[in-house]
Amino acid sequence: MDNHSAPRVEDSATRGGLPVAPSMAPAIENVSVAHEPSVVGSRVLFISALSILLALAAGVVAWALMLLIALITNISFYGRISIDPAAPSTERWGWLTVAVPVIGGLIVGFMARYGSQAIRGHGIPEAMEQVLTGQSRIPARLTFLKPISSAIAIGTGGPFGAEGPIIATGAALGSLIGQIIETTAVERKTLLAAGAAAGMAATFGTPVSAVLLAIELLLFEMRPRSFIPVALATTTAAGVRFLFHLPYPVFVMPAFSPGSQAALISYIIIGAIIGVASVFVTRAVYLVEDAFALLPIHWMWWPAIGAVAVGVIGMFAPATLGVGYDNISSALQQSLTLQALAVLCVLKFTSWCIALGSGTSGGTLAPLFTIGSALGALLGAAAAHLIPHAGIDVRVAALVGMAALFAGASRALMTSVVFSFETTLHSAGLLPLLGGCTAAYLVSCMMMRDSIMTAKIVHRGVRVPFEYEADFLHQALVSDVMTASPKTLRSDQSVQEVVDWISSRAPDSTHQGFPVIDPNGHVRGILTRRKLLDPTLKDRAIIELIERPALTIQPSRSLRDAADLMVTHDVGRLAVVDSGELVGILTRGDVLSAHRKRLHESTHRGL
Repeated sequence: MDNHSAPRVEDSATRGGLPVAPSMAPAIENVSVAHEPSVVGSRVLFISALSILLALAAGVVAWALMLLIALITNISFYGRISIDPAAPSTERWGWLTVAVPVIGGLIVGFMARYGSQAIRGHGIPEAMEQVLTGQSRIPARLTFLKPISSAIAIGTGGPFGAEGPIIATGAALGSLIGQIIETTAVERKTLLAAGAAAGMAATFGTPVSAVLLAIELLLFEMRPRSFIPVALATTTAAGVRFLFHLPYPVFVMPAFSPGSQAALISYIIIGAIIGVASVFVTRAVYLVEDAFALLPIHWMWWPAIGAVAVGVIGMFAPATLGVGYDNISSALQQSLTLQALAVLCVLKFTSWCIALGSGTSGGTLAPLFTIGSALGALLGAAAAHLIPHAGIDVRVAALVGMAALFAGASRALMTSVVFSFETTLHSAGLLPLLGGCTAAYLVSCMMMRDSIMTAKIVHRGVRVPFEYEADFLHQALVSDVMTASPKTLRSDQSVQEVVDWISSRAPDSTHQGFPVIDPNGHVRGILTRRKLLDPTLKDRAIIELIERPALTIQPSRSLRDAADLMVTHDVGRLAVVDSGELVGILTRGDVLSAHRKRLHESTHRGL
């Protein structure tokens, strides 16, 4: 492939022994020209408007689900009909309280078997799978089955948070809208992510981290076409939350100072230790799930069996039952004893791990935050005892632990950092959070390939992207790899004349494609070497072999534009024109060759 700094068509009347048309700045007539696409079009405005409406609905759904959980909790543990917030308690039923989660597990198992099996689990992996393999199509029945089943599981004592089901419900609602209204698969993905992010923002009032969650776990891209609708959705949903709740941080935390350099290093080390814990937590959940798969009974009964452990543990530690957002606040305020923190950490993990592994309907965010905050506070207390003059704040260690466990387990690094800031509104925690979460993320990536969000679907054969980078083809230009001053054929030549020239092995006769121009200098098409050498066509004229006009592209366009044009029109070559003049030809091989530079940059070491 010959590349020149100033591509042009040679003016010689013959080239390699074959007469060709003169270079007379061929006019491009009756050909397809690739037009420069706009960054944001009218469809983005339309999807943005739908996302805002979707967020309004998600905000109401989040509020309604919280009320439903409160209603079921009051009925199950207090025997009263009320929607006032209530925490599960063992006082009314005594040891009969163990039966409450079991009844909830039976109902969820029945709904999963006869309603939809997709309600099992915490919902985010299932949404990811639909994005990656199902063109973002989630069955409509999940829009109501998922929140109801989750409300039953949590309201009867399940050790889950409400945010996971709300995120899954928002995703299902967005997908449903995308299926009712005529949309592309990319637009449905955006609506699904907007619904999921709106659900998170409506639960916690965290619009920025909700956007990051959508990018890191659902969109697998950061482009204006998807970022704008999702950001508008989370802003709207957070605004809806303010209608039902006071605009205060979810987790109230006393003010604290950034601390010393020694304290910052300690928080980073704590984050690394919790990164190891995140690997253990992830593997434990799937080990329990595999253990349930060995049971000789139908999976419909597994949630009830797992609920036995939830009930028994709840009798000894009632704080492990239900959502337990208060546990997180207590850890962040340093209002729990070390013994209480240790009990909460171990028993909450055990209860949640068994329940989630049994396949019931519930979330992962709140349990991970609870376990992480308790573990972080314990490690912070130990560090403060070992290094008394470092100025280590146990509350900051709890905050780092909360975020680091989620960062390591989910691999949503920036979501974890920003979420912890938005739920406490303490900017002094950003530096410890970034250091601790990054350390946990690093350790998790080194020890475990898949995350708690992806391990299940990867096991089913779904390939999940875990690195998001700019498309290299967007950064390379057509002029970088095209064949400049291409060999051209005259439209009035005979095929036999061209075959004789190819047979002579003249210079440039080995090319696989040749632009054809007519006597007036107009580009008529591109013919392949294979077609020219077809023995059944040797008595015909060149012009008769052209079946469709040439597709052209400008040298300043990206290789992504060129590749898209090739795929759309099912061609392997494009004529490259500049100001109406033929300056080159681009083939599929040229597009692939651009990756040599990318591979060289990623593997070559040198000064």
